[in-house]
Amino acid sequence: MSNAFTDRLSGYAPLSDADVALLADACRNVRDVPAGHHMIREGDSPDPVFVMLDGWACGYKMLPDGGRQILAFMLPGDFCDIHIAVLKEMDHSIVTITPAKVATLPRKQMEALVEAKSNITHAFWWSQLVDQGVLRAWIVSMGRRTAEERIAHLMCELYIRMRNIGLATHDQCELPLTQLVLADAVGLTPVHVNRVLKGLRLNKVMELSSGALKIIDPVRLAEIAGFDGNYLHSRLIKVA
Repeated sequence: MSNAFTDRLSGYAPLSDADVALLADACRNVRDVPAGHHMIREGDSPDPVFVMLDGWACGYKMLPDGGRQILAFMLPGDFCDIHIAVLKEMDHSIVTITPAKVATLPRKQMEALVEAKSNITHAFWWSQLVDQGVLRAWIVSMGRRTAEERIAHLMCELYIRMRNIGLATHDQCELPLTQLVLADAVGLTPVHVNRVLKGLRLNKVMELSSGALKIIDPVRLAEIAGFDGNYLHSRLIKVA
């Protein structure tokens, strides 16, 4: 039986029914975790790879002054760092944002999956390429984009990631992120984030309320962000 993990990987490589069954079986060790649960903390000794089957999580670093920088959002179907098992100790923390279902894959099982089927290996590679593309986009945002551009770009990215796993309608998706969480992701204050979101709403570009993102004008939102979805292997505005 497929799940969010196998569905995501199937978008990167032509997986057979046997491949899907093998991946689904690898995710049989599933647990329900509450929001705010640390799956692992910086400095811990990692072993298993975490796979998000439902819910949202994020990776983050704490700064000496107590500030937090969010490094990545993990959505249903995502690895929480595929190479985590090779580290001697964690260099960042991973915490759930919402209640979640999380599968744990021991290191040996991950190695066996990589060695088992070339299609699965190929899908893992593509998954990592997308994750690296997201990281590069975030670096560009932090270094070169304005506050409005950063937030618009992140909204485009998260909408497409949700759409790619079948969790978005034509103009709306779940987005259970507070303004404080968004501020920690884009390197701004919550007050600044609130001001930008208000401007985008008043200009009828997008709305973020009640844990949901509604894109009112996708063309304008993409223009503000300077968004190109190539790194996600998808686009905000689909060409007929």
